[in-house]
Amino acid sequence: MRRAILSTFLVVLLAVGLVLAGLAYYGYQTFQAPGVTEEETLVLIPRGSSLEGIAEVLTEAGVISDPMVFGVAARLSEKARRLKAGEYLIPAGASMETVLVILESGRTIARSLTVPEGLTSLEIVQLIEEAPALVGEIAEVPPQGGLLPETYHYSFGDDRAELLQRMTDAMQRTLDELWEERQEGLPLESPQEALALASIVEKETGVADERPLVASVFINRLRRGMPLQSDPTVIFALTEGQAPLGRALTRRDWRVEHPYNTYVIPALPPGPIANPGRAAIAAVLQPAESEYLYFVAAGDGGHAFAKTLREHNRNVRAWRRIRDSN
Repeated sequence: MRRAILSTFLVVLLAVGLVLAGLAYYGYQTFQAPGVTEEETLVLIPRGSSLEGIAEVLTEAGVISDPMVFGVAARLSEKARRLKAGEYLIPAGASMETVLVILESGRTIARSLTVPEGLTSLEIVQLIEEAPALVGEIAEVPPQGGLLPETYHYSFGDDRAELLQRMTDAMQRTLDELWEERQEGLPLESPQEALALASIVEKETGVADERPLVASVFINRLRRGMPLQSDPTVIFALTEGQAPLGRALTRRDWRVEHPYNTYVIPALPPGPIANPGRAAIAAVLQPAESEYLYFVAAGDGGHAFAKTLREHNRNVRAWRRIRDSN
């Protein structure tokens, strides 16, 4: 009787072992087998998802064929606690093993936001608010000149306020670095004055090679105690950076009493009128050597520079002829 029971037990144990071995083999083969997706698949793993939740998302997206196999493999490989939330692009035909490695790596889709030079802080905040896949609110618009224009990378679900802080930190680092390397003898007493002038240079020209020359004009004027007479400062005085002016400036505008109107004040404005890029800040702190005191549009996208008022007036007449002919 005992032998019969023992024999039965061994048979059952062997059968169970064979079943388990079969399941293990099936699971292993399924885990490593090519996936069924025929094209790249975008998958979003929400923050705080459990392993079961992740497997469900992947299954619904058609990325994995067996959530149980995926879950067991994740636990056995000790990757279960290292899977990261985010937005992933899963390659076509990716095996479950490949999917597991991708989610463990955290290689989420890199989104980007390019901030052009010369925008006001309000315009940059609006760009951030309109950027897809970001969350959270921005409590207030930062001061002018506090944000560095460049391309910023982010991931799905990143916080808008945190991205804004990255822009603020980038501007501070850039300003500190370039201020330390500044040319000697500049009529600028602080990094903030440099930032104010850089914002004017940024708004005056979109031609990269001209920035150091435009900066030299304003530096020469500051040294002589001459008003900067920059139209963008008048526009800022009228709009305070809240919206485009929407019309051409008039002679009456040039006489507006405002601390930012550099036709009225014989000095720098109290602060920046926009957010300048690194190149504009560098141009102000390393201006070209010149004797120019004036510049006006040349009709070709650049400017004509002059040392004397007579020469400048001749350039202005030439510009008006080009403008009127168009």
